[in-house]
Amino acid sequence: MDQTSNGSFKQNESPLQAFYHSCLGKLAILIGILILLFIVGIMTKPTQEEMEMEMVDNILQCIQANDSIQGDDIDDQVNNLNNMFSRADTAKINKELLTSLKKNNRLEIYNHSFFRTAYILNNIHPEGVRVGVGMFGVVYPTVLYKDLLLNVGPMQKKYKDGVIRTGTINTHDLGTNPAVKPYHYQGDPDQ
Repeated sequence: MDQTSNGSFKQNESPLQAFYHSCLGKLAILIGILILLFIVGIMTKPTQEEMEMEMVDNILQCIQANDSIQGDDIDDQVNNLNNMFSRADTAKINKELLTSLKKNNRLEIYNHSFFRTAYILNNIHPEGVRVGVGMFGVVYPTVLYKDLLLNVGPMQKKYKDGVIRTGTINTHDLGTNPAVKPYHYQGDPDQ
Protein backbone atom coordinates (compact mmCIF):
# COMPACT_ATOMS: atom_id res chain seq x y z
CA MET A 1 0.00 0.00 0.00
CA ASP A 2 1.20 3.46 -0.84
CA GLN A 3 0.26 6.63 0.96
CA THR A 4 -1.08 9.46 -1.17
CA SER A 5 -0.46 13.16 -0.58
CA ASN A 6 -3.71 13.64 1.37
CA GLY A 7 -2.86 10.87 3.87
CA SER A 8 -5.12 8.07 2.52
CA PHE A 9 -3.76 4.72 1.47
CA LYS A 10 -3.93 3.39 -2.08
CA GLN A 11 -3.82 -0.33 -2.74
CA ASN A 12 -1.69 -1.49 -5.65
CA GLU A 13 -3.68 -4.04 -7.68
CA SER A 14 -2.54 -5.76 -10.79
CA PRO A 15 -4.87 -5.53 -13.80
CA LEU A 16 -5.76 -9.23 -13.33
CA GLN A 17 -6.77 -8.64 -9.70
CA ALA A 18 -8.77 -5.57 -10.65
CA PHE A 19 -10.59 -7.58 -13.35
CA TYR A 20 -11.29 -10.40 -10.88
CA HIS A 21 -12.71 -8.01 -8.29
CA SER A 22 -14.99 -6.26 -10.78
CA CYS A 23 -18.54 -7.34 -11.53
CA LEU A 24 -17.72 -7.87 -15.21
CA GLY A 25 -14.79 -10.09 -14.25
CA LYS A 26 -16.91 -12.33 -12.03
CA LEU A 27 -19.56 -12.55 -14.74
CA ALA A 28 -16.94 -13.49 -17.35
CA ILE A 29 -15.55 -16.22 -15.07
CA LEU A 30 -19.04 -17.62 -14.47
CA ILE A 31 -19.77 -17.67 -18.20
CA GLY A 32 -16.42 -19.38 -18.81
CA ILE A 33 -17.24 -22.11 -16.29
CA LEU A 34 -20.70 -22.64 -17.83
CA ILE A 35 -19.19 -22.91 -21.34
CA LEU A 36 -16.64 -25.42 -20.04
CA LEU A 37 -19.43 -27.50 -18.43
CA PHE A 38 -21.43 -27.31 -21.67
CA ILE A 39 -18.45 -28.59 -23.70
CA VAL A 40 -17.80 -31.40 -21.21
CA GLY A 41 -21.53 -32.26 -21.34
CA ILE A 42 -21.44 -32.50 -25.13
CA MET A 43 -18.35 -34.71 -25.06
CA THR A 44 -19.69 -37.07 -22.37
CA LYS A 45 -23.31 -37.38 -23.56
CA PRO A 46 -24.35 -41.07 -23.70
CA THR A 47 -24.85 -42.49 -27.18
CA GLN A 48 -28.26 -43.56 -28.44
CA GLU A 49 -27.40 -47.25 -27.96
CA GLU A 50 -26.00 -46.77 -24.44
CA MET A 51 -29.07 -44.79 -23.43
CA GLU A 52 -31.48 -47.39 -24.80
CA MET A 53 -29.58 -50.30 -23.20
CA GLU A 54 -29.47 -48.60 -19.79
CA MET A 55 -33.13 -47.59 -19.89
CA VAL A 56 -34.31 -51.10 -20.82
CA ASP A 57 -32.26 -52.45 -17.91
CA ASN A 58 -33.72 -49.81 -15.55
CA ILE A 59 -37.28 -50.61 -16.67
CA LEU A 60 -36.67 -54.33 -16.10
CA GLN A 61 -35.31 -53.59 -12.62
CA CYS A 62 -38.40 -51.48 -11.90
CA ILE A 63 -40.66 -54.39 -12.85
CA GLN A 64 -38.53 -56.79 -10.83
CA ALA A 65 -38.59 -54.57 -7.72
CA ASN A 66 -42.35 -54.01 -7.83
CA ASP A 67 -43.46 -57.59 -7.41
CA SER A 68 -44.48 -56.92 -3.82
CA ILE A 69 -46.31 -54.20 -1.88
CA GLN A 70 -46.10 -50.75 -3.43
CA GLY A 71 -44.37 -48.07 -1.40
CA ASP A 72 -44.45 -44.34 -1.83
CA ASP A 73 -42.55 -42.16 -4.31
CA ILE A 74 -39.48 -41.92 -2.06
CA ASP A 75 -39.07 -45.71 -2.25
CA ASP A 76 -39.25 -45.51 -6.04
CA GLN A 77 -36.61 -42.77 -6.19
CA VAL A 78 -34.25 -44.71 -3.89
CA ASN A 79 -34.85 -47.77 -6.06
CA ASN A 80 -33.96 -45.71 -9.16
CA LEU A 81 -30.76 -44.56 -7.48
CA ASN A 82 -29.85 -48.18 -6.76
CA ASN A 83 -30.66 -49.15 -10.35
CA MET A 84 -27.87 -46.90 -11.60
CA PHE A 85 -25.29 -49.20 -10.01
CA SER A 86 -26.78 -52.64 -10.67
CA ARG A 87 -28.17 -54.84 -13.43
CA ALA A 88 -31.55 -56.57 -13.79
CA ASP A 89 -31.80 -60.30 -13.25
CA THR A 90 -33.87 -61.23 -16.28
CA ALA A 91 -34.31 -64.80 -15.07
CA LYS A 92 -36.56 -63.58 -12.23
CA ILE A 93 -38.88 -61.52 -14.43
CA ASN A 94 -42.17 -63.08 -15.43
CA LYS A 95 -42.09 -63.82 -19.18
CA GLU A 96 -45.73 -62.75 -19.57
CA LEU A 97 -44.95 -59.33 -18.06
CA LEU A 98 -41.93 -59.00 -20.33
CA THR A 99 -44.05 -59.81 -23.39
CA SER A 100 -46.74 -57.37 -22.26
CA LEU A 101 -44.08 -54.69 -21.66
CA LYS A 102 -42.74 -55.03 -25.20
CA LYS A 103 -46.22 -55.13 -26.70
CA ASN A 104 -47.86 -52.20 -24.89
CA ASN A 105 -44.99 -49.76 -24.26
CA ARG A 106 -42.61 -47.95 -26.57
CA LEU A 107 -39.32 -46.40 -25.47
CA GLU A 108 -38.22 -43.28 -27.32
CA ILE A 109 -34.88 -41.53 -26.88
CA TYR A 110 -34.64 -37.80 -27.65
CA ASN A 111 -31.36 -36.03 -28.34
CA HIS A 112 -30.78 -32.59 -26.85
CA SER A 113 -27.77 -30.30 -27.01
CA PHE A 114 -25.75 -31.79 -24.14
CA PHE A 115 -28.02 -34.52 -22.75
CA ARG A 116 -30.54 -37.18 -23.84
CA THR A 117 -33.96 -37.99 -22.43
CA ALA A 118 -35.95 -41.22 -22.56
CA TYR A 119 -39.74 -41.36 -22.71
CA ILE A 120 -42.22 -44.24 -22.39
CA LEU A 121 -45.27 -44.02 -24.64
CA ASN A 122 -48.35 -46.19 -24.14
CA ASN A 123 -52.14 -45.89 -24.00
CA ILE A 124 -52.04 -44.39 -20.50
CA HIS A 125 -49.46 -41.77 -21.50
CA PRO A 126 -49.87 -41.17 -25.25
CA GLU A 127 -47.82 -37.96 -25.03
CA GLY A 128 -45.09 -39.86 -23.18
CA VAL A 129 -43.66 -39.71 -19.69
CA ARG A 130 -39.97 -39.09 -19.01
CA VAL A 131 -38.29 -42.14 -17.51
CA GLY A 132 -34.62 -41.17 -17.71
CA VAL A 133 -32.02 -38.49 -18.40
CA GLY A 134 -28.52 -39.17 -19.71
CA MET A 135 -25.80 -36.59 -19.12
CA PHE A 136 -22.12 -36.48 -18.21
CA GLY A 137 -21.74 -40.16 -19.17
CA VAL A 138 -24.37 -41.41 -16.70
CA VAL A 139 -28.03 -42.37 -17.23
CA TYR A 140 -30.25 -41.19 -14.37
CA PRO A 141 -33.48 -43.25 -14.28
CA THR A 142 -36.76 -41.72 -13.14
CA VAL A 143 -39.02 -44.63 -14.11
CA LEU A 144 -42.01 -45.44 -11.90
CA TYR A 145 -44.03 -48.63 -12.00
CA LYS A 146 -47.25 -46.67 -12.55
CA ASP A 147 -45.81 -45.26 -15.81
CA LEU A 148 -45.74 -48.70 -17.43
CA LEU A 149 -48.71 -50.38 -19.08
CA LEU A 150 -48.48 -54.11 -18.34
CA ASN A 151 -52.08 -55.35 -18.05
CA VAL A 152 -54.56 -54.62 -20.81
CA GLY A 153 -58.23 -55.55 -20.68
CA PRO A 154 -61.61 -54.12 -21.53
CA MET A 155 -62.67 -51.07 -19.56
CA GLN A 156 -66.28 -52.28 -19.42
CA LYS A 157 -67.75 -55.67 -20.08
CA LYS A 158 -71.18 -56.72 -21.37
CA TYR A 159 -71.68 -53.79 -23.72
CA LYS A 160 -75.04 -55.03 -24.99
CA ASP A 161 -76.68 -55.36 -21.58
CA GLY A 162 -79.57 -53.01 -20.94
CA VAL A 163 -79.94 -50.51 -18.13
CA ILE A 164 -80.61 -52.17 -14.81
CA ARG A 165 -84.11 -51.36 -13.57
CA THR A 166 -84.81 -51.66 -9.87
CA GLY A 167 -88.54 -51.02 -10.03
CA THR A 168 -91.40 -50.80 -12.49
CA ILE A 169 -92.62 -47.57 -14.00
CA ASN A 170 -96.31 -47.07 -14.66
CA THR A 171 -96.24 -45.90 -18.25
CA HIS A 172 -100.00 -45.28 -18.42
CA ASP A 173 -100.20 -42.46 -15.86
CA LEU A 174 -97.57 -39.99 -16.98
CA GLY A 175 -100.01 -37.09 -17.28
CA THR A 176 -100.89 -34.95 -20.27
CA ASN A 177 -98.97 -32.19 -21.90
CA PRO A 178 -100.47 -28.74 -21.37
CA ALA A 179 -101.88 -26.92 -24.38
CA VAL A 180 -99.14 -24.40 -24.99
CA LYS A 181 -99.68 -21.73 -27.61
CA PRO A 182 -96.76 -19.88 -29.10
CA TYR A 183 -96.36 -16.43 -27.58
CA HIS A 184 -95.49 -13.55 -29.87
CA TYR A 185 -94.46 -10.34 -28.21
CA GLN A 186 -96.57 -7.49 -29.45
CA GLY A 187 -95.34 -4.69 -27.25
CA ASP A 188 -96.22 -3.69 -23.72
CA PRO A 189 -99.76 -4.98 -23.03
CA ASP A 190 -100.40 -2.32 -20.32
CA GLN A 191 -100.02 0.60 -22.70
